[in-house]
Amino acid sequence: MNNNFLVMMVKRPACGAVKSRLAAGIGVVAATSAYRTMMYNSIRRLATDRRWHFILAIAPDSAVFEPFWPRNISLAAQGSGDLGDRMQRIMASMPPGPVIIIGSDIAGMRPAHIARAFKKLGDVDAVFSPAGDGGYSLVGLKRSLRPPAIFNNVRWSSPHTLDDTLLNLRGLKAGYIEVLHDIDTQADWEHWKSFGGAGRLCF
Repeated sequence: MNNNFLVMMVKRPACGAVKSRLAAGIGVVAATSAYRTMMYNSIRRLATDRRWHFILAIAPDSAVFEPFWPRNISLAAQGSGDLGDRMQRIMASMPPGPVIIIGSDIAGMRPAHIARAFKKLGDVDAVFSPAGDGGYSLVGLKRSLRPPAIFNNVRWSSPHTLDDTLLNLRGLKAGYIEVLHDIDTQADWEHWKSFGGAGRLCF
């Protein structure tokens, strides 16, 4: 029986509510369009794979009831608190089994990456896809026991994010898949476009 759970954290894709750093470079409308496209493309690629159960964790909570979301997908509210509080709540509230959390702006994320991460959790307690800025674009826990509080006192959006999270593992074993970058800034966007990424996005 498949007990793998893939949770994608998303925000209401409203103009001005997402991608503020990207918007500073390419404008609010273009940044919102980019976010919507990356999010819907990721959902389309990942939501129907039978190797895992797919859930959208949505912020703010009230947006769960809005008509942005594709049909036939499990939806959940992220709840209150900072990013660490919300990620820990996901890890603690899911049914038994390994859980992987990803963002919605990892334009290069493919099912093969998710499959490798779940496979890695067969040998380790936690799995990460490091990002080039010191953070990570994927985090997963085996959750064979009570999920450790790995997101406490993490300096989010900083060069210390991954290191702070690793400190919280307290002796548990970590594993890694390849580096996957999110699209946060104009430089990220231009880098992605230089590799033909914009041609695969459907504005």
